[in-house]
Amino acid sequence: MLYQKIKEEIKEAMKARNSIRLNTLRGLLAAFTNELVAKGRKPQEELGDDEIILVLKRLAKQRKESIEQFRNGSRNDLAEVEEKELEIIKTFLPSEIGAEQIEKIVLAKKEELGITEKGKVGILIGAVMKELKGGADGKKVKEIVDGMFS
Repeated sequence: MLYQKIKEEIKEAMKARNSIRLNTLRGLLAAFTNELVAKGRKPQEELGDDEIILVLKRLAKQRKESIEQFRNGSRNDLAEVEEKELEIIKTFLPSEIGAEQIEKIVLAKKEELGITEKGKVGILIGAVMKELKGGADGKKVKEIVDGMFS
């Protein structure tokens, strides 16, 4: 289970005196607790792996946006810290599905739903994302779907 793995990693980071890793992992646990509270559950509970992955993806997206902002603001020092945190977060995320596999799923869903016009692209993207269960970036899926209708 991811939650237990992250707790173990915290112990390892403490022993190794790796402050960036330790702070990032502690931040993950705090984000999980915040997610529980936001969902009206008790902070002592644990999130399931699917819920953890959603939180991790959200945190990774935040880091990517922060890196971009820091680079635009010529704050490479802060961008480097965010990049290190992003790498740590990525170690807990499942590997993303390749473009070819996404295309196959998009074509199958397009046939299944009978979508032929560009006006129903949103329905197709939603169905594909549900099928992928977070295994691919939404931007990538949107690009592939848009490419089929242009």
